[in-house]
Amino acid sequence: MYTENPNIHLTDNPDTIVWKYLDLSKFLDILLSGKMFMSRSDKFEDQYEGTFSEPTYEEIRKIAENNPEFLAYYKSHREKVVVSSWHTNEYESFAMWQIFTKNNEGLAIQSTIGRLKKALEPEKNFNQYIGEVNYIDYKKEYIPFEDDFFPFLFKRKSFQYEREVRVITDVSAHQITINEGLKINVDINRLIEKIYIHPKSENWYKKLVIELVEKLGFGFEIEKSDLESDILI
Repeated sequence: MYTENPNIHLTDNPDTIVWKYLDLSKFLDILLSGKMFMSRSDKFEDQYEGTFSEPTYEEIRKIAENNPEFLAYYKSHREKVVVSSWHTNEYESFAMWQIFTKNNEGLAIQSTIGRLKKALEPEKNFNQYIGEVNYIDYKKEYIPFEDDFFPFLFKRKSFQYEREVRVITDVSAHQITINEGLKINVDINRLIEKIYIHPKSENWYKKLVIELVEKLGFGFEIEKSDLESDILI
């Protein structure tokens, strides 16, 4: 379930809008399983995930000279932390549609920080934390390491467009092996406020999504993105 962590920064506004852009198969998997997939932190495309900036690494390396297990811990810890990424934005993002969907198909889940917190309540096995990602210069800026989650809440400035909020879980205390990731229990009706269909999708695709959602017993508001609506002149 969602757990507060005073070291992790998160907006106080529960109505802050967040998005997840995904394909239809992943969306249906959420609805059918009642679970949300969280990827193992070292399985992301960005090889810097869960690592430290150069100034921080130099400090850790000095500490590890007399305590090699200190550095080894941080390297192996990436295998025990799982992440679900969300995009913060008041509006849809054209860039997110381009990056996370293909062939003019796919959809976006619209939610809020408040909904995300409440949706995590059914998960009793793992503590969930939510935090905003900081974007820094990894060659110059320092990442603190007083909290084990800090390495997973910093990314390079090249990724600022993501405006990411993360759900993070550390499974170190559990005797489980994480391969690609972990599915956690969520309250689907609390999680999803609205569904947007890909702006370039055909009408049959929107109809298909609506029929599937209805047959599965959900009543989400569904509409096609208007990013590709007709111009007025």
